[in-house]
Parts: sequence; structure tokens; C-alpha cells
Amino acid sequence: MTESSCLGTTRTAYDAVAVEYSALFRTAHESKPLDRAMLSAFAELVRSTGSGPVADLGCGPGHVTAYLRSLGLTVSGLDLSPTMIALARAAYPDLRFDEGSMTALDLKDGALGGILSWYSVIHTPPELLPTVFAEFRRVLAPGGHLLLGFFAHDEPSHLAEPLPFDHKVTLAYRWSPGHLADLLRQAGLDVTARLLREPDEDERFLHSRLLARKPSRSPDV
Repeated sequence: MTESSCLGTTRTAYDAVAVEYSALFRTAHESKPLDRAMLSAFAELVRSTGSGPVADLGCGPGHVTAYLRSLGLTVSGLDLSPTMIALARAAYPDLRFDEGSMTALDLKDGALGGILSWYSVIHTPPELLPTVFAEFRRVLAPGGHLLLGFFAHDEPSHLAEPLPFDHKVTLAYRWSPGHLADLLRQAGLDVTARLLREPDEDERFLHSRLLARKPSRSPDV
């Protein structure tokens, strides 16, 4: 499969800022109680099913991966940027981190009990998002859970087009939570919860989290 040019652009952009990014965001979740609540709920749901390990897809320097481990999950991280992966391995040598793309995961069908995608789809062009969500469904075990975090807008959910914006690293998109929920359903995942929070003083945009689940009885299992 030929790599999309956007993947190369994103990889290069994050390699260039990896050290600064790691220092800036390493403890970001500590000051976001609603974010920690969603991560904790996700961890509890995964533990309750006992359906396999968790992958933090788009893990960056690994700080949220390590936080999930502190919540009792067996977790590993994957990121497009080799520099990010090197930083994660140095910071958390007892966790596994690999380079890779969400568009073609090197995982067996049904291998995961959970997926965290924490702002890792924000740079994904709209035409590639169904491919990414199909991969999420493929690698989740029946009953497995997904937590998706992203920048949001409050335009009507029927609007198919995301709103691009000048992210500090590279081009990114804001999505209607309702539209992303529809895309997840089209990929075969059941959306079970959603959260929309206002931006903090140092933030520009709305933030959204979607919890989804692969049905326990799916047609291809």
C-alpha cells in the first residue's frame, strides 16, 4: 500500500517538534479533570470486558500511554514519528512503543480490547478517515472499546466537511461530534457516550470525546 503524502508530511512535522512537544504536553492531562475522567471511564470499561490489551494509537512521547498503564491497563503505544517513539522509549523503557500508521495497523484481527486515539486523527484528511475507523474496528475484539479525542466545532452534525485550521505543527481539522459518530457507526462501531467541553483559557476550540464499542456479536466474527 503506497503511503499517503499526508502521512509523510505529518511524520516530518512531528519529528521536527518532538522534543518541544514532549516538554509542553507531558503533564497536560493532570490539569484536565474531565479528560482524566474519560480516560478513567475508558480504562474501567476495558478492564470490565477483559478482552485484550490496549493500543494508544498516535501516542506521541508516551505520557498518556503511561497514564493508562497507571489505571491498570496492559498498554502499548504506536506513532508515525520515529523521534516521538524514541522519546517515549527513553521516558518509559518498561512500555512497548512502535512506529506505524493507523491506516494499516500491524495487528491481527480482534487483537485489542481497547484503542485510545487521543487527538491522533486531527491531521487525517477526510477521505482517509473511513479507512482509519475500519482499521480500528478490525483490530478490536468483539466488545472492545474505543476512546476518540479531537477538536470539535458546533456546526450541524449533517455537515460532512470538517473545518481545517492552522495547527501549530501541521494542517489539522475540527469535526462535528455528530458527524464523527456517524462515521464510527458506518465503520461498524456503536457509539456509547460523547462529551463536549468548552475551551480552557489557553485553548482556542471546543474539545470532544467519543466512546465507542465493537459489538459483541459482529457479522464477520
